Parts: sequence; structure tokens; C-alpha cells
Amino acid sequence: MRYVDEFQDTNLAQGLIKVIEELVENRQICLMEVCGTHTVAIFKHGLRGLFPKSLKLLSGPGCPVCVTPTQDVDTAIWLSRQKDVMLTTFGDMMRVPGTTGSLEKQRAKGADIRVVYSVLDALELAKTNPAKKVVFLGVGFETTSPSIASCLYTANKEGISNFWVYACHKLIPPAMRALLESGETTIDGFICPGHVSTIIGSLPYEFIAQEFGVPCVISGFEPLDVLQSIYMLVEQIKEAKAEVEIQYSRCVRPEGNKKALFKLYEVFEPADSNWRGIGLIPGSGLKIRPEYSRFDASLHFELPSHQVSEEKSGCICGKILRGVATPINCPLFAKVCTPEEPVGACMVSSEGTCAAYYKYGEVVLS
Repeated sequence: MRYVDEFQDTNLAQGLIKVIEELVENRQICLMEVCGTHTVAIFKHGLRGLFPKSLKLLSGPGCPVCVTPTQDVDTAIWLSRQKDVMLTTFGDMMRVPGTTGSLEKQRAKGADIRVVYSVLDALELAKTNPAKKVVFLGVGFETTSPSIASCLYTANKEGISNFWVYACHKLIPPAMRALLESGETTIDGFICPGHVSTIIGSLPYEFIAQEFGVPCVISGFEPLDVLQSIYMLVEQIKEAKAEVEIQYSRCVRPEGNKKALFKLYEVFEPADSNWRGIGLIPGSGLKIRPEYSRFDASLHFELPSHQVSEEKSGCICGKILRGVATPINCPLFAKVCTPEEPVGACMVSSEGTCAAYYKYGEVVLS
């Protein structure tokens, strides 16, 4: 049995850091992690300060709460105001700012909004509250989407008639393509998400290496996982190679989790989707297939059209999610925008880049 201590060995860490320094030399290298959990791990263990200054780590759009656009938050708030509606969601979404407030503030005004730990909890609420129209706000990447698909399969099988999902799910590989095609920032290598990759495997990232010549390594979340992944990326860069490698081999297979993928695409199909700070990305979202359309909140309710500016004045969450800027560049960071009073979504979620900067000490107050 393998224990966490195996992935936090000081001697091994120091050895990896030394080898990384030798490989980097004076070469300017920019690596992007595309997972909020990696962002937190990198900050929590102080990894950013261990490398040469010429090796730069950027955070990308790896937090599902952060990339959910204002329009979808506004729609969720609107749904919560409708007669007999019980809106259910994960806790992180409660405080994400919309145009006129948040779900948390809406609940304080009397809306029936419930925090659930699983979509199955939401389905159970529908069963035990037949007079209510129970809507689940579906936010997440490929990691959580299969469980929601499975829930809709169950709801359909059991004939549940008062349950709907407002689907705001995102797919990671199309967003990575969008970042590369934009050319806004140089990305020499990707630290690919571990949780997402347990579902989709490594094959969906192959286009990044083949079309863009950018190496990818799927990483685990312990300090040695991240250090080894950075070593693997830097080694590829020095050898002028571009491949997709799996460091997180104890959990990730090239083909992914076939059962989860089958269930996911039995219920959902790819669709264009809006991302906070990035905009519309073709094929980067999921919509409910026609066979399960009776559970689609966007079809059952006459949803209003929300067209608003993406960020509040001064907030640069969009630039941070694209890797164009860091929280230190934001005039609101740690002054007006704090975890207690977040202005932007990146300060709300525990996996948000701004929250990580704030919690782990990269705060500059003038």
C-alpha cells in the first residue's frame, strides 16, 4: 500500500529540484497548470519559490466555479425566484457574484436554495418534495459530469417528473485549444489535470502535442507528483520533443474510464459553451441529449436572455483565467476583493487562483 509520505520525501524533492535547475539553465520556460487543485497544491507546498526565475508557472482556467460566466449565475438566480422552485447546487457556487447579487444573498431574501454534496441529494429532494420543482445547477468538468449523467439516467428510469438540471458543464481540452490559438501568452508546456484525466485519459490531449508542438504531462497532486511532472516537461522542452506523458499513472490510463465516458455521452453531447474571460468556445460544453430533454431546465423554463459585461469594474478574473495576468496585477486584489467580500469568481472558490494567492501569502498591499 502506498502512503502520502512517499510523495513528500524531502531528499527526492531536492534531487528533482536540482535536476530541473540543470535542465532549465537560463532558458525562459512558461508552464501552465490547468487544474485548480494543482494551483492550490503548488501554492500550499511553496513550489513556485523553488525554481529558477526563468521557469514561470501560470494558472489557467482550471476551476469550474471560476469559469462559469456571469450569465449562468444570473440565470440560476432567476430560476431560484420562480414559484415553487427549489434550486440545488454545490456550496462553492453560492457566493459567486452575479449582476445583482449571488445565490447566497438570494437565499437570504427567502429563495429556496439548498446546498447539496451530491447530485443524488438533489434527486432525493425531488422525491421527498413532490410539490416542488427541483432544479440542480450542474457545474463542473469531466470529473463530475458522469455522476450527473448517471443521476439523470436514474431519474428517467424511476419516472421522476419534478427534477431538472441546468447544465453548465465544461470540457477541458477545447479550452486548452482556445488558449493556444489565442496566442495571448506563451505556453511552453501544460501540467494537465489529474482528476479530469482519470475520466478522459491522455488521448484527448494528443492534438496539443501534434498540432501545436506543446508537451503535456498529466500530474498527480502531491508535491513529488508536481515536481516530477515539471521535470518531465522541462526534459521534453530541452530535447525539443512534444508528447503527452502520464506522471499520474497510478490513477490515469490513456483510454480513461470507459464506463464513465459511456454513461456521460449516453446522456450528454458536446455543445458550444461560454467561459468566463474567454468567451464562446466551440464544443467545450455539454448539453442534455434529446432522449433526456424532459430533464433540461433550459427547455422546461422560459429562461430570460442575460447579456452583461463579464467582469465588474476593475476585476481582471478573465485575464487571470487566460494566464495573461496574475492576481497581483489586479487593483482590487486583497483590497476591495477578499474571500469575505469577493468581487470576482476567482476569489470565491477554494480552487480559485486569487483565493490561492490570498491564502498562501502572495499579497501585496500598498
